[in-house]
Amino acid sequence: MATPSAGGYYPPVGFHFKVEIDGIGNNNDSRFQSVSGLNVEYDTESFKEGGENRFEHKLPVRTKYPDLSLKRGMLVDSAVIKWCLKAFQNREFRPADVYITLLNENHTGIKTWHLRKAWPKKLSTSDFNAQENAVVVETLELCYTYFTVYDGDKDSNK
Repeated sequence: MATPSAGGYYPPVGFHFKVEIDGIGNNNDSRFQSVSGLNVEYDTESFKEGGENRFEHKLPVRTKYPDLSLKRGMLVDSAVIKWCLKAFQNREFRPADVYITLLNENHTGIKTWHLRKAWPKKLSTSDFNAQENAVVVETLELCYTYFTVYDGDKDSNK
């Protein structure tokens, strides 16, 4: 975790992280340029109390988690993409746990998001355009049941 100094606390940077899909891929498969969708919120149900017209009560019902979006430069011969293609082409779904670990300056985990039972929902590749000098980016969207957050890397919570 970032240590306090004379100037105070410095929050961790958001660009030093790794993504691991349990049992799938190698070190190259853990490198993504962006991760989004690490959110959780409650669905609510409104309850109107008889005789009270100034407000209505909102009660929590269930939590919901959006899809996780992972982006990276195209990786040739990726085990993660093969995992996705088995689902899309053969309908062979093999849910896997995903670990997203925020790293410090020593490359050790300071916070980990553990997503349970993730499976590929969408796979897309950026447009090809001869007039642009751009890297091919692949985007992977995963559905998952829920996530937990803990300090350290994935091995520190076992």
